[in-house]
Amino acid sequence: MIHSFKPIKGDVAWRSPSNIAIVKYWGKYGNQLPQNPNISFTLSKAYSETSVAFQPKAIENAEPNIDFLFEGKENPKFRDKIVKFIDSIKSILPFLNEFDLSIQSSNSFPHSAGIASSASSMSALALCLIDIERQASDNFTDEEFYRKASIIARLGSGSACRSVYSYMATWGYSASIPSSSNEYAIDFSAHIHPVFKTYKDAILIVSSDEKSVSSRAGHALMNNNLFAEARYQQAKQNMEALLPILKTGDINEFGAIAEQEALSLHALMMCSNPSFILMHANSLKIIDLIKQFRQEKDVPLYFTLDAGPNVHLLYPKSEEEKVELFIRETLSAFCENGKVIYDEVGTGPVKLK
Repeated sequence: MIHSFKPIKGDVAWRSPSNIAIVKYWGKYGNQLPQNPNISFTLSKAYSETSVAFQPKAIENAEPNIDFLFEGKENPKFRDKIVKFIDSIKSILPFLNEFDLSIQSSNSFPHSAGIASSASSMSALALCLIDIERQASDNFTDEEFYRKASIIARLGSGSACRSVYSYMATWGYSASIPSSSNEYAIDFSAHIHPVFKTYKDAILIVSSDEKSVSSRAGHALMNNNLFAEARYQQAKQNMEALLPILKTGDINEFGAIAEQEALSLHALMMCSNPSFILMHANSLKIIDLIKQFRQEKDVPLYFTLDAGPNVHLLYPKSEEEKVELFIRETLSAFCENGKVIYDEVGTGPVKLK
């Protein structure tokens, strides 16, 4: 859709959450396209807040100026990433050639530690940029707005495309999911049992250190991984198995798939060339304790991990008291300074005033 351009200035701000994939995306092709369909919970308390002040560029024929602050401080590494990203999307958002931008971003959780900080930060930035386009052009419908934000977010960080939707989002083409696409995520919240809309996710911070291998580098290693094709087939099978489970609310079958997916993800890292291990000793200890607790107490507590050492505990709201007591009395001892983020499935991004 072509929109007429209006030279304006102003500022926008969005809060966008992280997400935790249940069926993982690990391996891509082309321009940030997934090798397999994937699906995630949208979180609530793990989020990024990004603001963008924009005005017509000061020097007409010069490159637009981009200032960037992360948590109130200059961060050259992050700024370089943002500048490169914005430059890469100017063919899609040509108005970016006309504006100087001042961008500020912050997280409610440690960045680069395997809690999908790029998902929340890049989705928040994408929402800001599409919001500017909406203000500088003809109106978008809500569906157009979020779909385009998902496309732009995907180009910054693949998993970010899922963060623009509430509760649960799926990304990647599947014959079983109408309107699914490799280009953008779609809202899947209408197709899940109510139990999953109040699901809890306690994130155990085993380490807040920046992980040793970026997700981008990890994805690239899948190109030569001997197990890649088998993995993509496994993910497709798990997606097919998960769809009816999400509809009926079978939390034990749901948890079994979530755990298998997490362990497969980390197994792929270990057998890549070069190999790498992102779980820590305490990650493994926590996993053992979760399995023991589930068996002894008959509580449907399951785990998953992203590409990092921190462990996400997934459990229904009805088990909140039992699980959080277990966390305080047992699991927190294996966290960095006892740090736990008590999160839950959330209602998606919000525009900030």
